[in-house]
Amino acid sequence: MDFGRLITAMATPFDADGAIDWEATGRLIDHLIEDQLNESIVISGTTGESPTLTEQEKESLFRFAVERAGGRAKIIAGTGSNNTAHTIHLTQVAENCGVDGILLVTPYYNKPNQEGLYQHYKAVAQSTKLPIMLYNVPSRSGVSMTAATTLRLAEIPNIVATKDCAPLDQLAEIAFQAPEHFRVYSGDDSAALPALAVGAYGIVSVASHVIGSKMKQMINAYLNGDVKTAAQLHAECLPVFKGLFVYPSPAPVKFALALNGLPVGGVRLPLVTLTDEEGEYLRQLVLSV
Repeated sequence: MDFGRLITAMATPFDADGAIDWEATGRLIDHLIEDQLNESIVISGTTGESPTLTEQEKESLFRFAVERAGGRAKIIAGTGSNNTAHTIHLTQVAENCGVDGILLVTPYYNKPNQEGLYQHYKAVAQSTKLPIMLYNVPSRSGVSMTAATTLRLAEIPNIVATKDCAPLDQLAEIAFQAPEHFRVYSGDDSAALPALAVGAYGIVSVASHVIGSKMKQMINAYLNGDVKTAAQLHAECLPVFKGLFVYPSPAPVKFALALNGLPVGGVRLPLVTLTDEEGEYLRQLVLSV
């Protein structure tokens, strides 16, 4: 399975009452594919506020996204949790919805050791025929998957990629030693270009909601050997990469989408929308790129 070089972890649009706004969701999917040139979209990841989505909402989102994308981009379902049995259940639900792949975050709060992480992912992989992307995000989950565990998991045939927010040296180790079928994606927008330089295949991004086309130019420039242009584009994107995480995500990127004429509503508690002062900071940042 080739998920492509540029993947967006999509925000979930809500209406004024906090319910999923299906019209806005359809517009956002079209925008990510047609305007921002994404090759795959993650549905119900952290940026999609998965902790506050019900299972029924997630299933509906998976089905809707598959139908709306219509083969124009691959749909990756975020089904990971800190309960292996429930992760297996939701993964099978997603498979029945017709998604193209699965994103599995490391189990959070429980703080399993490396053997526990391995057994968790192995059990989920054995429960589905879909290709799986691991997701290592220590700042959110409270546990970090080592390169050794990732490489061990890479030997399982349908575990085909990792989205890793670890330092570049870990990405480099995985990219250098992994089987040929296994691909490394940076989970940190700011590290997109450096990650490519140490062997990563692509980026799973938040900023690609609003500057995806420029990020695609950056990736293509690097792959074509034009490192100077790639570095220039990276420098131009860097303020947005950083600014979208100054405040709790995805409130900033939802604000940025509204600035670009694509309103997707607010966020669900315990997240809160940006204050006027925070919004002005984002306004100046986004409009400058």
